[in-house]
Amino acid sequence: MRFYKITSLAFLLWSMTAGAGSVQISIYKIIPNSNSSNITLGTVTATDTPYGLLLTPDLNTLPPGIHGMHFHENPSCAQNGQAAGGHLDPQKTGKHKGPYSKEGHLGDLPALTVDADGNATLAVLAPRLSTKDLTGHSLIIHAGDDNYSDTPPMGGGGARIACGVVGQNY
Repeated sequence: MRFYKITSLAFLLWSMTAGAGSVQISIYKIIPNSNSSNITLGTVTATDTPYGLLLTPDLNTLPPGIHGMHFHENPSCAQNGQAAGGHLDPQKTGKHKGPYSKEGHLGDLPALTVDADGNATLAVLAPRLSTKDLTGHSLIIHAGDDNYSDTPPMGGGGARIACGVVGQNY
């Protein structure tokens, strides 16, 4: 029943976005010890809604499970994704509080769900963001889940496994 409610909410939000701002972000696999990757994993479409930014992934070949996902400060995926810098935090809060708290990083996003076949298609809503906030930043997907706290550091998401720069394809 919960799945149908979430699916219905995602459809409702999608239907309300006709004519809204939209940005498609190409996502690439981070290859250790490489400055770039041409292995595309798909896209994440960011669309403005009256309730915030709807992020609709169309990704494949990711490890199954729940993954932390964040917008990062810099528009780069170099150095195993480390050149992306920290989470987008224009208010300099220094806190990892999750997507629903005004006291934390603006770049904190709801977790990405990847099915058993490695596909991610479930849309999430980031209520504090809009497409105008994304220019000059990157989207990082982490190896692990995100507990939206600073313990362990950055919520325990771990290694950066995928990256996309807003407005840039490799």
